[in-house]
Amino acid sequence: KHPKATKKPKEKQPKATKKPKEKPPKATKKPSGGKRPKIPPPTQPYEEEERYWQPERPLIPPPAEKDYDLPETSRIASPYDEEEERSRTYGERDKGKCYWLADRVASHSARGAHLPRTPSRLVPSPAASPEPPNLKSDPPIPTHDRLLPLYGPGRRNPPAWSNPPSATLALTLPLSPPGAGKPKKGGSSKEEEEVDTDDDKWAEEKTKERKGECGAASLNHVLSGSAPPIGMESHRIEDDQILASSMLRHGLGAQRGRLNMQAGSNEDDFFDGAWCAEDDTRAHWIEVDTRRTTKFTGVITQGRDSQIHDDFVTAFYVGFSNDSQNWVMYSNGYEEMLFHGNVDKDTPVLTEFPEPVVARFIRMYPQIWNGSLCMRLEVLGCPLSTVSSYYSQQNEVTSTDNLDFRHHSYKDMRQLMKVVNEECPSITRIYNIGKSSRGLKIYAMEISDKPGEHELGEPEFRYTAGLHGNEVLGRELLLLLMQFLCKEYQDGNPRVRSLVTETRIHLVPSLNPDGYEIASQAGSELGNWALGHWNEEGYDIFENFPDLASVLWAAEERKWVPHRVPNHHIPIPEHYLAEDAHVAVEVRAILAWMEKTPFVLGANFHGGEKLVSYPYDMARPPREGEGEAAAGRSPDDYEDENLEAQETPDHAIFRWLAISYASAHLTMTETFRGGCHTQDMTNGMGIISGAKWHPRVGSLNDFSYLHTNCLELSVYLGCDKFPHASELQQEWENNKESLLTFMEQVHRGIKGVVTDQQGDPIANATIIVGGINHNMKTASSGDYWRILNPGEYRVVARAEGYNPSVKTCTVLYDIGATQCNFILSRSNWKRIREIMAMNGNRPIRRIPPGRPMTPQERMRLRQRMRQRMRLRQQISTTFAPWSQLPPTAATWETETYTELETVTELVTELVTEAEAGAWEVGTGTAQPLTTAETYTVNFGD
Repeated sequence: KHPKATKKPKEKQPKATKKPKEKPPKATKKPSGGKRPKIPPPTQPYEEEERYWQPERPLIPPPAEKDYDLPETSRIASPYDEEEERSRTYGERDKGKCYWLADRVASHSARGAHLPRTPSRLVPSPAASPEPPNLKSDPPIPTHDRLLPLYGPGRRNPPAWSNPPSATLALTLPLSPPGAGKPKKGGSSKEEEEVDTDDDKWAEEKTKERKGECGAASLNHVLSGSAPPIGMESHRIEDDQILASSMLRHGLGAQRGRLNMQAGSNEDDFFDGAWCAEDDTRAHWIEVDTRRTTKFTGVITQGRDSQIHDDFVTAFYVGFSNDSQNWVMYSNGYEEMLFHGNVDKDTPVLTEFPEPVVARFIRMYPQIWNGSLCMRLEVLGCPLSTVSSYYSQQNEVTSTDNLDFRHHSYKDMRQLMKVVNEECPSITRIYNIGKSSRGLKIYAMEISDKPGEHELGEPEFRYTAGLHGNEVLGRELLLLLMQFLCKEYQDGNPRVRSLVTETRIHLVPSLNPDGYEIASQAGSELGNWALGHWNEEGYDIFENFPDLASVLWAAEERKWVPHRVPNHHIPIPEHYLAEDAHVAVEVRAILAWMEKTPFVLGANFHGGEKLVSYPYDMARPPREGEGEAAAGRSPDDYEDENLEAQETPDHAIFRWLAISYASAHLTMTETFRGGCHTQDMTNGMGIISGAKWHPRVGSLNDFSYLHTNCLELSVYLGCDKFPHASELQQEWENNKESLLTFMEQVHRGIKGVVTDQQGDPIANATIIVGGINHNMKTASSGDYWRILNPGEYRVVARAEGYNPSVKTCTVLYDIGATQCNFILSRSNWKRIREIMAMNGNRPIRRIPPGRPMTPQERMRLRQRMRQRMRLRQQISTTFAPWSQLPPTAATWETETYTELETVTELVTELVTEAEAGAWEVGTGTAQPLTTAETYTVNFGD
């Protein structure tokens, strides 16, 4: 009987003319004709409304028609008996897979069903707040089997008869959860069979929640068994879907009432940290329009984000509506239920309803608060129909990839990586780069056609995530990327095969496993903004790297670059490498990993915003003389006037790389969404310099650029740091193309090998590109990679003891680096440096011949010659100046320079007395008394 009762309303509902024939029993069981004389007894209000608006149906987009298919709820009085009502209510709706646990409902019913009510404090007065209905003063009218009439988008206001001014609707909530009468989860058995029949090796790792399900079944979430968030924090709920009765000012409007909303640097600007009402009366409310029929299961509340104020709501009522005019207060059967809120401003508090409510609008009525009336919130609910907006529905993407879409603990992550390695052993390798503060290994997966081996000419690429333990989306994306690359490589995807064959890919899903374990204990929504952000020792791993930008800029001010201080591979300060230095254990492991592997390109994933950030991350301080001028200007004005000072020499290349990721992302460049917490600093492009957006010192990006060959960027994946497991499919589709496109950029620019004339590779040779004041070095095997934008470049290769080589290399727009190899010949610079070392490494000035010496110069020359004579006399007993005998072992160390090879050259320099005088004056060094001297110079290494 259950399937018949379920299908019966669904078959006849689209035909409004036939509905009255099915509903006559309701009119006989509910004698409501006397109380509502305007409505004929045999016709229900929602049926009359559908006939009234029948001519306007062609104007509504097709997806919106499902909004009128309002599911029934067991909390409304119904002519059906209890068992039939449950079957009819939940039979079709079980497709949404939104269930609640019986023990959870029982505990909440026992805790909140009989809360005491103080009318003077908890119920708003009718004069001050007409919206919250007073259920004690107005008798409830008989209700029908639907909650309220639903009005779709584009319709006019509901008829006057649908909203009687003196009538209110009361929810009759059972004090016990639905028990034996509730059927089993419809459709779950079929999907379990699909999981059991899956042939791939990681079928056991997959979650039981399948496509189209609502609610997370993962044990990693404190919301297990409850509905997922509707998207307040993630901004899937847009600003115009949030409405409030009032606001204190624009910076505290309804759109600021999202969970974990962060205040700007100035709390008095347009971007404050909560919604605040204009006064301290109980007449205020904040509501959310989901634009679809939704089963609401609870709310999460939070106080105001502020360094000054301590504002949060401690108790509130909840109301529901389908048209934003008729509001039904959540009741336990005889009075409104008062829900308890926060005890501080930062910790989110979950409030679950004893039983879900089906509606479109939800409204919060704060009753008791601390400080000012301010709050942030998230709503939990399962969508039961398609979104009302036709265009919003087009943005909803369902992944077709058969991957493991769930959150993974440390143990689950390790197990999944092992399964992927067993599935694709020929292209994967698991290793660890070190340990965390708690001793957890930091695992990495290498994906290449020859794992464990650096191939000549093959670039090294890295993706890292989890530097902040509570920003978990990057962690899950890398785990999904491992599975995707393995599967697609086996299926013969030419794009993936080319990427794996020509690139050595390193994926590190969690650089801060300690922080993740802390954040995962609170769950996806109940952890505050900072829980798990730092490592076990309290370090921010991303900002714990050596500050090399200050070293470079100080050297540039003294004009020491590049003669005394290089513009690349700046050495790490000694104090940073000391054992007692304040350096995180994870950072030391990352440094050793970066020194060992010649990375070319990389990105690290974060959360809390949606953009791509590139170096510099540190803001350059004003130069001498500019401090006073910059003091009177705002930081934005100073940055606009000093853009070049904030940019790296590879600024254009970094922008290209950032745009390659942001433009391939499905939502990152949507200009109408704005920023997550403040205004959109990217101007709709989705990319920005870190120094302009969020200046910080000692970041991983700046260190990687100034100390290694790797160009590193930061990708901020979304407003929600810890998204619900049900959102992972959508996030994977948003980022999948970006992940692949960014990896392909490692093959853009030039590459090659630097060797000598014998074909031996030259390590640590410098690659100089004309017009870019930042050089690169070759790896130990002599190969190099230089990412460049399309164009023609003059490239120079230099190495110690070799003559430089110059070439002109052209970079095309197509993916594929241009081959530019260099062969260097040996030079006599080593011999010249040895001769200069004998002169104390002081410059030798050339004196024009024929110029007479002044008396002072002659006097100084005689004094130096006498001093030189005394020094010669002291060593004359060991080796005579004119002796041509081979030197002994004792004299070999004092008068010759030895090397590994035996090839030597005797250089005889004849010096006349006139030349000696001139040379003495120019250099300031005493000339030997002999007119001929022999030096032994070696050209070997």
